[in-house]
Amino acid sequence: MVDHVHETIIRASSDVSQKKKELLSSAMKRTSEWISSQEIPSDINVQLGEATFSLHKFPLVSKCGYIRKVVSESSDAGVSFIQLSDVPGGAEAFELAAKFCYGINFEINVENIAMLRYVAEYLEMTEDYSVGNLVGRADSYMNEVALKTIAGAVSILHMSENFLPIAERTKVVSRCIDAIAYIAWKESQFCTSARSDSGSEEVMSSAASHQRPVVEWWAEDLTVLRIDIFQRVLIAMMARGLKHYAIGTILMLYAQKSLRGLDIFGKGRKKIELQQEHEKRVVLETLVSLLPREKNAMSVSFLSTLLRASIYVETTVACKLDLEKRIAMQLGHAVLDDLLIPSYSYTGDTLFDVDTVQRIVTNYLESEMRNHAVYSADDEYFSPPQSDVDRVGQLIEKYLAEIATDRNLPVPKFIKMAELIPEQSRPTDDGMYRSIDIYLKAHPALSDMERKKVCSVMDCQKLSREACAHAAQNDSNGFAMPWMVVEVANLLPLMAN
Repeated sequence: MVDHVHETIIRASSDVSQKKKELLSSAMKRTSEWISSQEIPSDINVQLGEATFSLHKFPLVSKCGYIRKVVSESSDAGVSFIQLSDVPGGAEAFELAAKFCYGINFEINVENIAMLRYVAEYLEMTEDYSVGNLVGRADSYMNEVALKTIAGAVSILHMSENFLPIAERTKVVSRCIDAIAYIAWKESQFCTSARSDSGSEEVMSSAASHQRPVVEWWAEDLTVLRIDIFQRVLIAMMARGLKHYAIGTILMLYAQKSLRGLDIFGKGRKKIELQQEHEKRVVLETLVSLLPREKNAMSVSFLSTLLRASIYVETTVACKLDLEKRIAMQLGHAVLDDLLIPSYSYTGDTLFDVDTVQRIVTNYLESEMRNHAVYSADDEYFSPPQSDVDRVGQLIEKYLAEIATDRNLPVPKFIKMAELIPEQSRPTDDGMYRSIDIYLKAHPALSDMERKKVCSVMDCQKLSREACAHAAQNDSNGFAMPWMVVEVANLLPLMAN
C-alpha cells in the first residue's frame, strides 16, 4: 500500500514537472515557427532561465541596443549565445519584444503594455537604434489610449508594482499617478452643480451625499493598489484640489477592503500572523495620515472602525490619538455603538475600552469650551450650544448604563465616566440613577463606602417622581444607602404638592 502511494506521488510529481517543461518551452516552439518561415538558420540562442530562444542576430541588434552592445563587446566575434537575467516580465515579455524585432504583429493592450514598456527599456529598444522602436510605440499607446481612463491608468500602475525600480526610472508610475489625479478631478467637476452657493452646511452635506455614488464607480478601482502607491495617488488628488467628500469615499472603500480579516468587533484580541499584523498597521497609519481635515468629512462610524482596528493591531500612539480627537470633534453625531469599543486584552480587563472613551469625551468637552465658551461679566463660562451638549450627555448616559454591567469595571472608572456628563445636559438625573442602579446590582460585593461614592455622582434633587418612588423602594435590591432612602422619601411629598 505504501509503495503504491509512493509510486502515485512520484507519478504526480513527474506530471507536474512535465507540464512545467511544456509551458517553459512554449515560447521556444512559437519562436521556431517564426524562424522557419525565414528559411535562414538561427545564429544566436538567447536564454532566460530555463527558456531558450533560437533567433537571428540581425533583427535583434537592429532594434535592441542592449543585445547590440553584448554582441559588439564580446571577445568572440561569432558569439552565438546570450544569457539574460532579471528581464522584466521574463520569457513572456521577451517573446513579445522578439516578435516586434521580427516585425510580427501582435496586440498591444492594457494588460501587456506595462510589461512591454519595461522589457523595451531593459533591452534599450529606443529611437537611437530604430525609428518607431518599441519604447516609443509603448509610450504612444499609454498616452493615447491606456492613460485616458482611470481604469487603464490604475491597471498599469498596479502591474508596475511588480517592476520597481524600472517603473520609477521610466516615469511610468508618475505618469499614471498624474493621469489618475487629473481624470478624478475632472470627473468631480461634473458633480459640482449639486452644490449651493449659499455655503449652507446642510446643503453641502446633502450635495456630498448625492455625489458620493458618482465617485464610487471609479474609486473602487483604486483599492487594488499597494498602500504606498495608493498614498501617492491620494496626495496627487488632493494637490489637484479633489473635494474632501471624494477623498473620504476613496479612503472608506480602501479601508473596507484592506482591513478584512480583523475581528475588531469581537471580544478579546485574536492573534494574527506578525507579517499580516505589520501590513495592517502600515495601512492604518497611512490611511489615518490621509484623512481630510474638514469636520464631518468622515462619518463617526467610519472613524470608530479605524480606531478599533488601530487599537487591535497596536498602531502608534499618535495615530490613535489623532482618531480620538477626530471622533471628539463629531461626538454630537455619534451613536452608542460607535463608543462600544471592545477591550482587546488578554488580561481579563474590562469588556470595553473605557479609557479610550474617557479621552474622547474629555477632548470633546475641552474643544467645546475653547470653541464656544465666552466670558460673562462675572468671568464665568457660558455653555456651548445646548442641542449638541444634550446629545452628547444622553450618549454618555447610555454608555455608562451599558458598561455598568461589567463586573470588572472598578468604582473609580465608573465615577470618572459619570462625572464627565455635562451638568447642563441633565435636566433630571433619572439616567444617572438608572446607571447607578445597574452598576450596584452588578457589583453586590462593594463596601458601604464604595457604594456611597458611586451614589454621590447623582443629585437626588434632580430625580423625577417616578425615579424617587423607585429609589425609595429599592433598598431590598441593594441600591440605596439609608441616607438616600430618607432623602428620596422626603422628596416624594414635596413632588406631590
